[in-house]
Amino acid sequence: MDIAYAITPFLAWLTAGTLKFFVNSCRARRLAFGQIGYGGLPSNHSAIVSSTAALIAFREGMGHPAFGVAVTIAFVVIMDANSLRRQVGKHATVINRLAGFDKDAELLRERMGHTTFEIGAGILVGVMVAWASY
Repeated sequence: MDIAYAITPFLAWLTAGTLKFFVNSCRARRLAFGQIGYGGLPSNHSAIVSSTAALIAFREGMGHPAFGVAVTIAFVVIMDANSLRRQVGKHATVINRLAGFDKDAELLRERMGHTTFEIGAGILVGVMVAWASY
């Protein structure tokens, strides 16, 4: 296996995570260590899967079967980040409201999933990292 196919998604994850930390820190006007996790701009998940698909497209071409597999996996991951995980966050909000009556209850993280804009930014980061790797 060409090591670039392992390094590129890692670099996309690192780049998106660093950008997300910077964006969250600017919004909070302090270092945003407490906001590390699920959700936010850009989407790490989208950056990782799109970097892999883009690297395959750049190196092998879009007619290669591996590109089709990578795009399929990317769609599943992106749809999950946009719909399922956002619904989990909405459920967490309601559960936290119900659990608010219990002083000892540990609250669930409500910020889950990504908006379409956050996903688009993640895809852009992934493609740019793949291009730089190529």
